[in-house]
Amino acid sequence: MQNKDLDTQGANLKWFAARDARIKSYAQSTSYTEQAKLRAERMRGALELCFVHNEVHVNYRQRFIAIKVDGAEVRRKKDLALLEADWAKEGIIKRTSAQGVIYRIPR
Repeated sequence: MQNKDLDTQGANLKWFAARDARIKSYAQSTSYTEQAKLRAERMRGALELCFVHNEVHVNYRQRFIAIKVDGAEVRRKKDLALLEADWAKEGIIKRTSAQGVIYRIPR
């Protein structure tokens, strides 16, 4: 699976950044099919089982769906490796940052 480390900074006003992200995500979610939304929710469930985390967010963007695992620490390495191998075949990209792990499902 393609993996890239991101050097990102956290927002100063976290509540405002979260509110802005929710609004933009909802606006973009209307352009995705129910099948794509279901795929993202299934990935979210699988990631919740494989990581110890603070929270898992699904964000809809113009060119991809981003699933962020906030405060990620791997719990089930073998299961995660199997999932990532399958997802790599589908073109899903993994990004890591200090804040967590992000999986991108291309449109």
